[in-house]
Amino acid sequence: MDAAALIEPLSCAVRGFDVLPRRLGDHYLIYGAGTMGLMMLQLAKAAGAASLSVVDINKGRLEIAERLGADATATDATALDRPQSWETVIDCTGVIPVIEDGLTRVRRGGTFQQFGVAPSAAKASFSPFSVYNDEITIVGSMVVLHSFGRAVDLMAKGVLDADTMLTHSFGLDDFGTALQTFRDGSGRKIQLRPQA
Repeated sequence: MDAAALIEPLSCAVRGFDVLPRRLGDHYLIYGAGTMGLMMLQLAKAAGAASLSVVDINKGRLEIAERLGADATATDATALDRPQSWETVIDCTGVIPVIEDGLTRVRRGGTFQQFGVAPSAAKASFSPFSVYNDEITIVGSMVVLHSFGRAVDLMAKGVLDADTMLTHSFGLDDFGTALQTFRDGSGRKIQLRPQA
């Protein structure tokens, strides 16, 4: 039942993959190694990625990304071996400077996915010429659309490492501690259990 709490966010990640051109052997760059970034990492691995690179400013999260299958991790994409050659770049942060950086790292003919949630009034700058000249596809993905049942099936098959994703469980009386744990960035999926 604890792992069942991951079904809803996993169904969002499944929907994200529905709008990506999933080709075997693509190289992926994922920005953000929080819950959603780690789910996208595991789905990309299951979808036949040739390599998986992950960027996050939290080094502890990068260690988890490596444990879950990332081939390369860094706190800045410029430190990676492939500085501008990913067929698929996925933003799981919603942070504008990160989005702007990610758009510059898509290989010609590749895809950039805006998966992370940015503030509704936020604006990002990019080069329209680069999008045109490099034939970059930009796609968005918003929550669940016919993906909940497939998320259940993927969980049952073990595509997602639920034990690694679930890091903390608190009772309602410990809500303050749970919130601080989230703010510290020390957990991934933090559960509040009314009867804990």
